[in-house]
Amino acid sequence: MGYLAILSDQRIILCNPHNPVGRVWSREELTKMGQICMENDVLVISDEAHMDIVHKGSTHTPFASISESFADNSITCTAPSKTFNLAGVQMANNIIPNKELRNSFTNMIDRLYLGLSNTFGVTTVENAYRYGGEWFDQFLDYLEGNLIFLTEFIETNLKEIKVIPPEGTYLVWLDCRGLGMDAKDLEDFLQKKAKIAFDEGYTFGEGGEGFTRVNIACPRHILEEGLRRIEKAVNESLIRVGRKTQ
Repeated sequence: MGYLAILSDQRIILCNPHNPVGRVWSREELTKMGQICMENDVLVISDEAHMDIVHKGSTHTPFASISESFADNSITCTAPSKTFNLAGVQMANNIIPNKELRNSFTNMIDRLYLGLSNTFGVTTVENAYRYGGEWFDQFLDYLEGNLIFLTEFIETNLKEIKVIPPEGTYLVWLDCRGLGMDAKDLEDFLQKKAKIAFDEGYTFGEGGEGFTRVNIACPRHILEEGLRRIEKAVNESLIRVGRKTQ
């Protein structure tokens, strides 16, 4: 994001829905933040790449949709990569209603040759948005089933781990502090004992220590296999330290 320095001396990067914890910010929260930014001349760069993946009971509100003044003071970043699993085509969208901001952004992109696309990517994205609606609806239903499966499995078999219920995204934040391990021990335990590699919480900052991030956008049998590996490793570990009886 360094090249955005030309656009504003002060800026905030908003992630909505939030990655890694899965929060979908409410309209009221976004409005309060937007007002603070307007009062302090802070540009809002809104990363909304996960905007389509919202769980039941939650509603995504695009930041720029709240008011014209918010739209004029923001850059909205979206992409088909999360919605349609198309990260490989390296295509994204930057929506900039403010003409001055848009011209500055475009000029810098052109100077750095970052705006080049390819025919395959453009065609893929066009067809995904044009014809992918039915597939995406089925994906959301399957994802909801995976979330229910994960939650019920952990509540039943891994009581030392807590699920932070996501409101959006296909990523689930797990609280593993009940295992009594520091960040490095937890990483080693999951990789070497359970043979599972997640995105460890500490990589997201100090507040993420003791947590891990799970991608549940996968076939359910793979999700189940991973959870059973963790269950087996946890049970064996607890038996060794005398916290569980066989």
